[in-house]
Amino acid sequence: MSLVEGAARVGWLVAALAAVLLLAFAGRLVARALRQPAVIGEVAFGLAASPLVLAVAGPGVAAALPLDWLGTCGHIGLVLFLVGVIHELRSAPRFVRGRAIGWTTAGAVAVPLAAGAGLAAWVLTGGDGGLRGDAPAASLAVFLAVSLSVTAVPVLARILSDHNLVGTRIGTLAMTVAVVTDAAAWLLVALAVSLKAGGLGELPALAGLIVVALLGAFAVRRVLGTPRLLRLAARRPRLTALFVAAWGLGVAAALRSWGLTEVLGAALAALAIPTVGTNPDRVDRDDWGEAVRAVARVGRLLVPVFFVVTGFSVFAEPFAVASWSAIALVTLVGLVGKVGGAYAGARLGGEPREVALSLGVLLNTRGLTELVVLQIGYDAGILTPAMFLALAVMALVTTALTGPSYALIQYAAHRRPRTVPVPVAHNGGL
Repeated sequence: MSLVEGAARVGWLVAALAAVLLLAFAGRLVARALRQPAVIGEVAFGLAASPLVLAVAGPGVAAALPLDWLGTCGHIGLVLFLVGVIHELRSAPRFVRGRAIGWTTAGAVAVPLAAGAGLAAWVLTGGDGGLRGDAPAASLAVFLAVSLSVTAVPVLARILSDHNLVGTRIGTLAMTVAVVTDAAAWLLVALAVSLKAGGLGELPALAGLIVVALLGAFAVRRVLGTPRLLRLAARRPRLTALFVAAWGLGVAAALRSWGLTEVLGAALAALAIPTVGTNPDRVDRDDWGEAVRAVARVGRLLVPVFFVVTGFSVFAEPFAVASWSAIALVTLVGLVGKVGGAYAGARLGGEPREVALSLGVLLNTRGLTELVVLQIGYDAGILTPAMFLALAVMALVTTALTGPSYALIQYAAHRRPRTVPVPVAHNGGL
């Protein structure tokens, strides 16, 4: 590539980035006008970019877009943003019990998995070839089950940020459960794809890799938490920010190259960064905090690029005529399974009804992660176009309902009359 060609490609990328950021800004304005979280507008406008460009400019312009470079920018933004969000969640007060996390995670995973298995039985016995396809029954059943259990960590992080829930008890619990669920979901996706190929493939190796990566993250945190490095981080925030960005991107890229999600890589990178109280001499200071927040701001700016590139990837292929019965059933089962499962798990974990219902609604966010998972299943030949479309509609509907549903729960809680204890008069007293 000549210097002139390289400069032209950089200019084309800058123009495309500017257009994406302008599109994201318009999405935020529309979302606020509709009283939706800003991230819903970013997701909706980002996913709509692909059919819009194809309809207005034609396939030639769409093919000329620097989607590879835009994809790199989007993945960078996603990782940097998640490193900041997860670090802030870890810095929050430790008021979430292990019992609440365990039961909520169990409910948010087990019940949707069971609902997905029921949906798979309906598809396998229904005789509709447009939904069934030719994938092995075990592969299809596992994939449909995991499709209903997914929670979209990137979108959930933005919703928590929009509602000022980062660092709160419910925000910490929701994000913790979502990250654990996401890790389990990617292992199940690997299982489904392996079953389609005729074996278990690299699933045991991936599970072992997660354990090794967790141990490595804790080891790195001990090193970065030494007094000397803490003082250096506090004195040189810009240099520290560059290190945090490189560290997060490096870990995410490594896990992605090994077949795992970059979301898990961002979580492991954030786990390795010291938080408030790491330095025993300054327990109230977050020496790494300023650098991490600077990295997160850059990530938040670039996350909408990820939404747009995902839209071009997901909606690149033509789809068959929609099966409206499948769309309605999948959406209903997805809503009931995720909200009901998370609610039941949170209640068993000792959470009050309002908190449990809020968790169910928040964890029902499927958005981007679901779409990426569905794209993998479609590319692997597990999902037919009609089944893909039904699940994609379910993902968009559940994501769009998250913000308004949570706001409705909070409105009802504030409108609920509070009982005031009435003094009891005692004989002989006033």
